[in-house]
Amino acid sequence: MKPRIAIDMDEVMANVEPKFQEIYEREFGKKITREDYWGQKIYGIREEVRYIRDFLHNKGFFRDLEVMPGSQEVIRELMEDHEIFITTAAMEFRSSFEDKYDWLHEHFPFLHWKNFVFCGDKSIIRADYMIDDHISNLEKFAGAGLLFTASHNIHEDRFVRVNNWMEVQQYFRSKD
Repeated sequence: MKPRIAIDMDEVMANVEPKFQEIYEREFGKKITREDYWGQKIYGIREEVRYIRDFLHNKGFFRDLEVMPGSQEVIRELMEDHEIFITTAAMEFRSSFEDKYDWLHEHFPFLHWKNFVFCGDKSIIRADYMIDDHISNLEKFAGAGLLFTASHNIHEDRFVRVNNWMEVQQYFRSKD
């Protein structure tokens, strides 16, 4: 059997930050950069900004996210020697399911729909590796966790950190 890799979608394969930066600019009339909210989520910088998190509930929010650079090529390469499962928490944002499904089919057509896992609690995931940006998912995971760098997790040091998809590729090449 091939080793199994569970890969998160948002902030790992799909870049959520530009969408939130666009919403912030539209709502507050000024640009915001990653450095302005480094160390937290963009909607955590001030109390009056917290409501922009509600946009996650909007139909279409997840449909047009940018693809993380290198993710398509590296995932395709990883498929040669690994079972790949996209594990995304879609239950909190009810309208996200269809958007995420369509996004995956558009940008990762080489992945079979049977390899999509839409869940609420990722502790049910059984794999050898998990690539995720949320510490809570990696804490509950029995396999090896790789923390994909996002603005909200930069102070975490309990997991192997990967900053981009080239580092993911290097990590798995070193395992072969």
